[in-house]
Amino acid sequence: MRTLEQTTDEILNLTATHFKVPRAELAPNDDFFKKLGIDSLQALELLTRLENHFGIELPDYELQGVTDFRTLANRIQSRL
Repeated sequence: MRTLEQTTDEILNLTATHFKVPRAELAPNDDFFKKLGIDSLQALELLTRLENHFGIELPDYELQGVTDFRTLANRIQSRL
């Protein structure tokens, strides 16, 4: 089973690849909307990619208000 740290790291790696940004520029506490300059549609694309990667489904109500990688990792980790 993955640790929360491993899940967070995988999210950051996938995000860096998806948005073509250096992994070193992303940190767990970053607000992904501000850091990446993305809109809600781009965030949805990322979430879909993460759901596929981890083999889970995240209900919309669990993602309301989530804007940082650490909180997103917690939500994903709870579904693993």
